[in-house]
Amino acid sequence: MKRLMVIAGPCVIESEESVMQIAEAMKDISDRLPLDYYFKASFDKANRTSIDSYRGPGIEKGLTILKKVKDEFGLRIVTDIHENWQAERVAEVADIIQIPAFLCRQTDLLIAAAKTGRKVNIKKGQFMAPWDMKNVVDKIEKVGNNQILLCERGTSFGYNCLVVDMTGIVEMKKLGYPVVMDATHSVQKPSGDGTCTGGNRTYVEPLAKAAIAAGADALFFEVHPTPDEALSDGANSVKLAEFEEMLKRILKVYEAVQ
Repeated sequence: MKRLMVIAGPCVIESEESVMQIAEAMKDISDRLPLDYYFKASFDKANRTSIDSYRGPGIEKGLTILKKVKDEFGLRIVTDIHENWQAERVAEVADIIQIPAFLCRQTDLLIAAAKTGRKVNIKKGQFMAPWDMKNVVDKIEKVGNNQILLCERGTSFGYNCLVVDMTGIVEMKKLGYPVVMDATHSVQKPSGDGTCTGGNRTYVEPLAKAAIAAGADALFFEVHPTPDEALSDGANSVKLAEFEEMLKRILKVYEAVQ
């Protein structure tokens, strides 16, 4: 059976120690389960709700930590970029360059990521219809890169509210590239807690299962040892100690669909 692609890790690099702890645990889980696994963490969260929110260690220190994860555990790396110049630097470490949802129409950013030759995971903007991603795909293809992943992460539905329409997965698959379901960002309540984003992690597993049943090719999760103490996206992060059992239940759906 084809292994389920899973992208997972902490929302942001809080410290080298915390990242290495999570990476070691995820390496063990990925060795035990039939996963095509990538470790994800951000070196900078440039789109935090409040100017006072923690953003991360920055690109230099962040990439040093991510390279250590790669070297010590042999894990492939996913991280996101927010500015064009970051693409080449990030490509030195990352196996997949991720484009944030709010930036998915930024032509120069997409082209910079595509020119690295790395896989590019583009999160569908919360303001976009799934078929609108064709124009995004065209921009990547025009520079000769066809290593594209399209990521569903919910659609804005009124104030501070996201919904996931599973038919969007079907529609994006028509574009000819794998579709990733971001099961944790999809349960966010953007700016829902005033100066930070809220969320409800209770819905992460049901959405992941539904996405696999609808044909999603991969899943994305934010994972943290103590989500309620996380410096970013704690409300929608999965508790690390519970993650393996959750994946086992999700894999049963994946096996049935396969």
